[in-house]
Amino acid sequence: MRRRFFLGASLAIVAAGMANSAIAQGEIKIGEINSYSLLPAFTDPYRKGWQLALEEINAAGGINGKKLVIISKDDGGKPADAQTAANELVSSENVAMLVGTFLSNIGLAVSDFANQKKVFFLAAEPLTDAITWSKGNRYTFRLRPSNYMQAAMLAEAAAELPAKRWATIAPNYEYGQSAVGVFKKLMSEKRPDIQFKDRVVISFLTGEPEYLDPLKDETPDGWIVTGYPWYSIKTPEHEAFLKAYQAKYNDYPRLGSIVGYETIKAAAAILTKAGSTDPEKLIAAAEGLSVASPFGEITFRKIDHQSTLGAFVGKTAVKDGKGVMVDSVYRKGSDYLPRDAEVEKMRPKD
Repeated sequence: MRRRFFLGASLAIVAAGMANSAIAQGEIKIGEINSYSLLPAFTDPYRKGWQLALEEINAAGGINGKKLVIISKDDGGKPADAQTAANELVSSENVAMLVGTFLSNIGLAVSDFANQKKVFFLAAEPLTDAITWSKGNRYTFRLRPSNYMQAAMLAEAAAELPAKRWATIAPNYEYGQSAVGVFKKLMSEKRPDIQFKDRVVISFLTGEPEYLDPLKDETPDGWIVTGYPWYSIKTPEHEAFLKAYQAKYNDYPRLGSIVGYETIKAAAAILTKAGSTDPEKLIAAAEGLSVASPFGEITFRKIDHQSTLGAFVGKTAVKDGKGVMVDSVYRKGSDYLPRDAEVEKMRPKD
C-alpha cells in the first residue's frame, strides 16, 4: 500500500511537471525591473505603456504563436536589489531576457549582471552614455536617446543664441554629471567663444509631462528643452498610440508611457526575429534591427546597441494654467550620434 502511495505520488509529480512543461512551451517570459516604489510619478506611466504593448502583442498572436508573459519586479531604487531581482528572474523564472530600469546607476548594475551571466538586457530609460559606450557590453542594448544625443539636440538650438556666458545646474550623480559634461563639450565645439562659469543654469527633459505637470503655472517661459508634447504630435503612428492609450486608461500619456510601450514592442520584435530565446541569437537579431514606434521607425545600431529613437526639442510655456511645450520639432536620434570611429574609441572590445 505504501509502495502504491509513493508510486502514485511520483506519477502525480511527473504529471504536474509535464503540465508545467506544456504551459512553458506555450509562452515566452520577459523579466522586467524598475524603481516603482521609489519613483511612481515616472514609473507608473511607464508600466501602463508596457502593459498596453503586452496586450496588443498577445492579441496579435504573441511571439511566433506563443503567449508573451512579463514578470515584473521592483528594485526600490537600489542597484544591489536590482541585481538580486535580475538573478531571481533568470535563475528561478527562466526569463528569455531582461528589460527596464530607470536610474542610470541601476541600469549599469543590471547591465553588468547581464554581461557576467550572458543574459540579453534591453535598458529602457537610463540615460547615461556609459551604458552603451565606456561600460557597454555585448549583452546590453538601450532604447531611450542618451545624454549625448539629447545634449547634441539642445546644443544645436542653444548655439544660435547670442549669449557667450553659460552655466549649468544638474543633480550630482551619474546622469547629471554625464549630461553637463557632454553638453559643455558639444557647445564648446559649436561656439568656441562661449565661457562656462561655476554658476550655470541648464535643463534637460523639462518638456516632459512628468516634469511640467507639477510646475503648472510656475513653468518657466522660453526654456529650450527636450520633452514630449503629446498634445501636438499629429503623425499617424503617434495618433494610433494615443488613441489606444487613452481608450485603455482614460488618461494622457507621459514620456514614460512611450518608453514602456516601445521597450516591449522592441523586445517582441527581437524575439520574433530571433525565433529563439538563446542570448546569442537575440543579439544577432537585435543588431541593426529596425522597428516601428509612436515616433516613427527606429533602429538598434550594431556598433554600440543604441537605438535611434529621437526626442522633441522646443520651448516651455504656460497655457491655461499648465506647463506646456511649444514650437517643438522632432529630432531623429540617428542625426545626433557620433561617428563609428569615435564610438570605437569609447566602447570596450567585446
